[in-house]
Amino acid sequence: MTDPRQIEVVAPNLKKRLSGVTATVVRLIPVQARMIGIVTTGPGLPDELPHIPLSTAATLPRDRWRVWHARRNTEMALGLIYRRVLGRRYKLLFTSAAQRHHTGFTKWLIRQQDALIATSPQAASYLERPAKVILHGVDTQVFHPAEDKRALRESLGLDPDAVLIGCFGRVRAQKGVDLLVRAALRLFAERPRAQMVFTGRITSDNQQFTDELRAEIAAAGLPDRIRFLGELPWEDVVRHYQAMDLFAAPARWEGFGLTPLEAMACGVPVVATRVGAYETLIREGQTGSLVPPDDLDALTEALRHWLDDAPAREAAGPAARAHVVANHAIEDEARAIVEVYRGLLA
Repeated sequence: MTDPRQIEVVAPNLKKRLSGVTATVVRLIPVQARMIGIVTTGPGLPDELPHIPLSTAATLPRDRWRVWHARRNTEMALGLIYRRVLGRRYKLLFTSAAQRHHTGFTKWLIRQQDALIATSPQAASYLERPAKVILHGVDTQVFHPAEDKRALRESLGLDPDAVLIGCFGRVRAQKGVDLLVRAALRLFAERPRAQMVFTGRITSDNQQFTDELRAEIAAAGLPDRIRFLGELPWEDVVRHYQAMDLFAAPARWEGFGLTPLEAMACGVPVVATRVGAYETLIREGQTGSLVPPDDLDALTEALRHWLDDAPAREAAGPAARAHVVANHAIEDEARAIVEVYRGLLA
């Protein structure tokens, strides 16, 4: 049981199913816990995280201020209830990744916060209040190049001689999965070593979308070279990153988008669209390529370049890894957020 006297920050997670926000909490808390007294609260989190029940969060002693760090509207609203209705001494902090105009209710909630963080300059521009921009980072000890890529592929059931393109995350139109499949259909007939794998959940509302793509793939005679592997355990997702030669993130829109960083940390160059924070993360020609969103021709040409230019691909891998280590390590993200916490608690 966590001693309430040691709790300085509460990071709620009010969603049972895995999401990008939940993944952020899961990967940040262990790092931040080495820097400040932080706990999570809410459902759907691993047992190893420092955690208190929501009922405990609602009844913490009023002997000191603590930070309530929300990342969703529901969490902002609950923090307000705890402070204004139950009289808990919470400083309210909200992190926004959204790159869109907020609804009236969200704007009202944002105005009630004591401080704001945005995960990109683009997200900050929609908040209508000053915000500290803190880019996401990745754990470069977890995400790193494979020692023996060929042996790794064999253990995963992947072709050790293929040129492998990966795209990881939920399978849906927002992620541009259909664009990526159709680019592959254009390119793969003349490139017999090229293969593509998708990992990620296929929800019921996206089953028809996926089935139609599978039908296009089958009609082209490529079901063994363009595969949907479904949702995998997290450690297997990491291993699949390490097994790739090229990663693609052709989203039509994105809040931040962490997968390119995870791929680059594994020494894999990335082709991505100019959405979310991708322009901030990717160095054109050095660690990958950027293309306009929803542009099949541009996406096809970028993939063609990296498929056909093996020396460029091999040089971009180490450059991508070095870029992430220097600029996007999770320790830097955690430290910057903790500075915001300490500022609120000062």
